[in-house]
Amino acid sequence: MESYLKANPDEFQKFKNATANAPVVMLNLLRYKEIVMETGETGKEAYTAYLNAAAPFFKNVNAKVLFFGTPKHMLIGPTDEELWHAVLIVEYNAFSDFMGMAGAEGYPSHLRERALLDSRLIHCQSIQH
Repeated sequence: MESYLKANPDEFQKFKNATANAPVVMLNLLRYKEIVMETGETGKEAYTAYLNAAAPFFKNVNAKVLFFGTPKHMLIGPTDEELWHAVLIVEYNAFSDFMGMAGAEGYPSHLRERALLDSRLIHCQSIQH
């Protein structure tokens, strides 16, 4: 199984060019490691530690966690696929806030990577009617 924990440079450039100063909503699909070898804790416990360490960085850019929860039932889609362990949706006021947070000195991205077996980070844009 291929794992995705770091940004794709080509997609990141498209994201950067498309967002300017518009609000940014990021959908995170998370699959935890069963056990984190470095610490002996579960991936879920390690991800909680990441969120706790990242909380001041979210606060500094006024990011809002819109949703953090566990998928429960596949109502539309293949029922033989394993569901993601968690879903996190975060809103930033602008691309610069997202980048300011992720690029800030001391931002604990290593804790995120250590906790996860696989992930998806998807930029979402509101549909204007």
